[in-house]
Amino acid sequence: MTRRGLRLALALLILLGLALVIWPATQVAREQALDRLQEEADNELRLSVAGLRGHLSRHDYLPQLLASREPVQRFLSAPEERRAQAINVLLDGFRAIAEVSDVYLLDRHADTLAASNWHRPDTFIGQNYAFRRYYRDAIAGREGRFYGLGVLSRERGYYFSAPVWLPDDETEPAGVMVVKVLLDAQESAWAEQQAELLVVDGQGIIFMASRPELRLAALHPLSDAERQRLLATRRYADEPLAPSGLRQLERRGEHGDLVTFDRGPLDGQTFLRQARPLAELGWEMHILKPLTPVQAAQWQAALLAGGLYGILVLGTGVGWQRQRLRRQREHFAERERQTLARARDELERNVARRTHDLVETNRRLSDEIEERRRAEETLRQTQDELIQAAKLALLGQLAAGINHELNQPLAAVRSYAENARAFLARQQAERADANLAEIVELTGRMAEISAQLKQFSRKSGDQLTSVSVGDCFGYALRLYRARLDQDGVTVERRWPEAPVWVRADLVRLEQVLVNLIGNALQAMAQTPSPRLILGIDAQDDEVRIEVADNGPGIPETNLARIFEPFFTTKSIGTGLGLGLSISSRIIADLGGRLQAENLPEGGARFTIRLPRDRSPEVPEPHATQERHSHG
Repeated sequence: MTRRGLRLALALLILLGLALVIWPATQVAREQALDRLQEEADNELRLSVAGLRGHLSRHDYLPQLLASREPVQRFLSAPEERRAQAINVLLDGFRAIAEVSDVYLLDRHADTLAASNWHRPDTFIGQNYAFRRYYRDAIAGREGRFYGLGVLSRERGYYFSAPVWLPDDETEPAGVMVVKVLLDAQESAWAEQQAELLVVDGQGIIFMASRPELRLAALHPLSDAERQRLLATRRYADEPLAPSGLRQLERRGEHGDLVTFDRGPLDGQTFLRQARPLAELGWEMHILKPLTPVQAAQWQAALLAGGLYGILVLGTGVGWQRQRLRRQREHFAERERQTLARARDELERNVARRTHDLVETNRRLSDEIEERRRAEETLRQTQDELIQAAKLALLGQLAAGINHELNQPLAAVRSYAENARAFLARQQAERADANLAEIVELTGRMAEISAQLKQFSRKSGDQLTSVSVGDCFGYALRLYRARLDQDGVTVERRWPEAPVWVRADLVRLEQVLVNLIGNALQAMAQTPSPRLILGIDAQDDEVRIEVADNGPGIPETNLARIFEPFFTTKSIGTGLGLGLSISSRIIADLGGRLQAENLPEGGARFTIRLPRDRSPEVPEPHATQERHSHG
């Protein structure tokens, strides 16, 4: 064999060895990267599933709550006296508070009688929804759940329904209360992730997706029979439900695989897909992670394996060269020694340069691993913020106390009325008139009590006005008057006789004070000789409002988190931790701040700081009286 042929064979052998080293290295790197990506996708999918469940379940109480409202039951029980506008306004108010899309009321024949969108051109009023499953479930006496495309709005939503029972007729529901929740906000949150998220129903229809082009597409092509069944239910109206073009390439465990798309915006792209079922909803959520990290890991493995192989080949060549030089040393003496020195120096520089490249590659790998660890820690922390919330529990507690105060005046009214009839029968007009005067006074008192509850539920204004802090405290104490008397709570008022004014919204400030006083009363439930301390301190440009108690106080470990959303120290079922968080945001919106601290002598104190109003626009007395009387 000639020298040229020997060199060619050696080069081919080296290339074959390089291929045998790089191929298994890239395959091992691919499997490891796929495992890491699959674990990361599973974590993200678990958080997304929890977020979707929380987004939907935090509204499931609302239909039952609205169905139990006395105005709704009275509206259904007296068809000849229906005043739909009042119910429309009531439903629209609940829609705004609960932050849902629509709230509407159906009669027992599925005709829409009232709706929160009564003022819109596409209002539901007059529409019949007997074909919807949520109506059939609720009219049968069960809570209904349904997802689909709106017939009029063409918006995708999730529907909650509950039967409306009349107190004097529990044989069958008199109507159905329906709440619709849109899903766009949840999809907007998904769009921020570096992955594609899909929600697929039992028929294989992509009902939700982070990418708009994939929504209302079929995961796999539908047969004519399947398409006709979907059209018959009107769940997706007349949408074409075109195929998504998804095609499976490789299985990865029980719930994972590699997929690609043959059409659409993702045509030709390959993804790792993980699936997780939502059994209670009849859905399945998929996450599609791009294979960019896997490809990068393969390239890095190839470079690393090639570099190590090159060092090995280079080392072998160096050894062979040195052996050759030693054999020629006798013949070429000084010239060959100089040549060998230059070759050795050049080789050492090459080795140093390649070693430096390898060290830099390893450092980049370490930085990427640390970045991924921090991302996983951030994802775990977001789980604490995915709990459902409800803001109307306090209204039920206040209504129970005011109902207790109404019982005694009602009994007295009945007694006075019976006496007046007896006096009239005896023609004792003066005594009958005295009894009627007592009845008038008692009914005025009852109207004042009920007006307090109406005032608590009214909507706040958009404009900041002059607000008397003392009047706000007076309103809150009137709401809790029955509970204060029942628990024997001593109230200490520490404020000047002259009115102190702040620039705020009357309704929102009253509701914050009601919440703080309610929390204080609950904290003192087991405290002997409970004492509620209310204070107002007017300073130069600021007014400090204090609500303190002599209860057990707040644990020091919880002070830093007391205003975080969904953080609560109450027992399960007594609160969701939204009251103080919402109160803090309200005070911040009014230009102030809310703080909490423990008192040295025991108990807790909440302090509100608001801008002082030195030139208040004082409302006229008769206007104030009318507002408190009519709520």
